[in-house]
Amino acid sequence: MGDREILLTKEEIHRRVRELGQEISRRYAGDHLIVVGVLKGAWIFMADLVRSMDIDVFCDFVRVASYGSGTQSSGQVCLLYWPDLDFSGKKVLVVDDIADTGLTLVFLRQKFMEEGAVSVEFCVLLDKPSRRKTEFKPDYVGFTILDHFVVGYGMDFNERFRNMPHVEVYKD
Repeated sequence: MGDREILLTKEEIHRRVRELGQEISRRYAGDHLIVVGVLKGAWIFMADLVRSMDIDVFCDFVRVASYGSGTQSSGQVCLLYWPDLDFSGKKVLVVDDIADTGLTLVFLRQKFMEEGAVSVEFCVLLDKPSRRKTEFKPDYVGFTILDHFVVGYGMDFNERFRNMPHVEVYKD
């Protein structure tokens, strides 16, 4: 990838993910929580996050598309996979890699509420508030970053670079 600009090291990420897991565990102590990861970008983050929690969680995934093969969101959210679960009366924590425009996460909040969830909170590894097109604000944020297209730690460019243990700015 030529010149690398590492934004977050493996150590910084793991330290912050542990802190988030502890914070979420305190928040949901004694509750039943459904943790729903947004595929594909959040799966590594979600795996590390739930392993750092000391509460009982049920895990599943949703899959949505808004990027296609480019680096800009299309603005349209397409639902590709929805879990076959009963969300009625349940507390849901949605885990995503990045809060960017906020459109996908607003869409998911509405969908979970329509499915009967009593609460829907959001945990994102990265927040890019400069790109927001809605009033959306995540409940738990790993790191706030500038408007860079990033890869690594589950995030990709055309399905590449997900396996890097750090997060770096993608430079074509």
